[in-house]
Amino acid sequence: MTRRLLVTSALPYANGSIHLGHLVEYIQTDIWVRFQKSRGHDCIYVCADDAHGTAIMLKAEQNGISPEAQIANVKAEHEADFAAFHIEFDNYYSTHSPENKAFSEYIYLKNREGGHIATRPIRQLFDPEKQLFLADRFIKGECPKCGEKDQYGDSCEKCGATYSPTELKNPYSTISGATPIEKESEHYFFKLPDFEVMLKEWTRSGGLQSEVANKLGEWFESGLNDWDISRDAPYFGFEIPDAPNKYFYVWFDAPIGYMASFKNLCEQRGLNFDDYWAVDANSKTEVYHFIGKDIVYFHALFWPAMLDGAGFRKPTGIFAHGFLTVNGQKMSKSRGTFIKARSYLDNLNPEYLRYYFASKLSGSVEDIDLNLEDFMAKVNSDLVGKVVNIASRCQGFIHKLFDGKLADTCAEPELLAQFIDAGSSIAEHYENRDFSKAVREIMALADKANEYIAQQAPWALAKDPTNHAQVHAVCSVGLNMFRQLITYLAPILPVTVAASQQFLNVESLAWDARKELLLGHSINAFTPLMTRVEKDKVAAMVDASKEDLAATGATPTPVVKDKKAKATDKPVGIEAIAPTINIDDFAKVDLRIAKIVNAEHIPEAAKLLKLTLDLGNEQRTVFAGIKSAYKPEDLIGKLTVMVANLAPRQMKFGVSEGMVLAAGAGGTEIFLLSPDSGAMAGMKVK
Repeated sequence: MTRRLLVTSALPYANGSIHLGHLVEYIQTDIWVRFQKSRGHDCIYVCADDAHGTAIMLKAEQNGISPEAQIANVKAEHEADFAAFHIEFDNYYSTHSPENKAFSEYIYLKNREGGHIATRPIRQLFDPEKQLFLADRFIKGECPKCGEKDQYGDSCEKCGATYSPTELKNPYSTISGATPIEKESEHYFFKLPDFEVMLKEWTRSGGLQSEVANKLGEWFESGLNDWDISRDAPYFGFEIPDAPNKYFYVWFDAPIGYMASFKNLCEQRGLNFDDYWAVDANSKTEVYHFIGKDIVYFHALFWPAMLDGAGFRKPTGIFAHGFLTVNGQKMSKSRGTFIKARSYLDNLNPEYLRYYFASKLSGSVEDIDLNLEDFMAKVNSDLVGKVVNIASRCQGFIHKLFDGKLADTCAEPELLAQFIDAGSSIAEHYENRDFSKAVREIMALADKANEYIAQQAPWALAKDPTNHAQVHAVCSVGLNMFRQLITYLAPILPVTVAASQQFLNVESLAWDARKELLLGHSINAFTPLMTRVEKDKVAAMVDASKEDLAATGATPTPVVKDKKAKATDKPVGIEAIAPTINIDDFAKVDLRIAKIVNAEHIPEAAKLLKLTLDLGNEQRTVFAGIKSAYKPEDLIGKLTVMVANLAPRQMKFGVSEGMVLAAGAGGTEIFLLSPDSGAMAGMKVK
């Protein structure tokens, strides 16, 4: 059955460049949309620039241009970056549009008619020189607790104290340098508590991740608050009807940008807007939003309530994702871990990042880390060393010995059937946005394909002309396996897959097309599909990011290392305790109970045992340096503890997908950690 889906991503702000943190969301969404389209579903992906607010007005003033010119320039930059990363929007628009103005006014007036708008005076800090009210970001001062200078927001970067901007000592406006004064003005509020009953039901209806629904439950307990939807002139945005010099706050009209962008697409394609957004459209169309976890409150409470109050449908689902760290550091200019999309594009293939993000992303809201050493290793090992290698190893013999034509029959029908059948579980992983599981399964197939080719060794067989028929059969099987793999990777690697499609000479790499084998089929000339990630290119990207930071005086964190740091001296006996970390650092480690379902000797390895670990819903292979202390047969059936979110490591004997925990000095002094009775495989250690 063909599904009809409308998919959106949170709107990027039209006041700055796209960076790698942004791209987690857009790459994730694009992969999911491409997957849906490959399955034959009617899937539309729209987005827009979030183009209103004081910050844009001030930026335009600083640049000596109009706000309209400012947002047009940024929109062009954003669209160029998205296109370069192969983000395929069906429509990319702007919130500064007639459609958005019309929808904003309509939604506001319908909610006002329903009694869901309130007005009351508030007191805010005001810049007497610029004659404008100041958002928190434009106020700096000294921490009221420790006295640290140049603090802003609601917490101190040094001591962690929380405060309101009015509590800062010696405050000043970052716009003019003037001392702010308190001033009263009338503001307009959306009465979110009016929708509490509806929201409690909706948030538990299955459209949110369990972590998000549980968090919202905590907010319900603390009580919902009215939402300020207005700002005072001067402001770049849409004026509120019947309220001169009062403007819709950017957070009001930004999500309406989803609807406006789609309305604009409807006008281009002749689509029926109501089929997607009418209150009874749920049975006809699925609507999904991809957002960062930092804006869950807004998108999962305020936005559905605002839609409900105006007589529109609510989303089918809202998918929140975590933040991106780079080498374990928060994306931050001051920390030197801020990498612009363009800095990446100037040096590296965008599909490297698409693949790496996919290998990390799950359906949860957990943060992901871009470890640049792991990034290089994974791309080179998986894509170049495994997938592309299959095609390059097989195609030469097909062209040289058989005029570019594959064998008429399949020599390994059962093996190919395994590859085809795997599409069902891989598709389920994609559907659930559990891309890391999909990638893991695809790469397991790639390992199987390379193992088959290595065992058959067509390069050795080809030396004897009497074996050419076998060479033909083996290489034809290899290229059929390659065809399956690139079909599964198509949502992640659209350009590489398009080149592969040309090489294989196939009309379609749609999901179900994989079920027909390529027999007696002619292939085209082969060109290299992907090259290795080079360390100097990564270093160049990092250097470019350092240049971006020069104005801030920040010292970037080193991100590419040639050698491991020298270990510090330690006392004899008990090892010294490592430097202190905070709870956020520890929270990044996902410890799980694992059942050892198999353990094997590796004859060539002096220290390693190969363990197969059951995590409840999946199995992992881990190479553990415990050979001197344990017999494999004694381990089978035991429970232990493993680091489940450790990046896979390419080792001499295969890929290790995690780490088991043990204590002791080494040699025979190794003791695997074991949980108490009652623990089960897959349980999280907290």
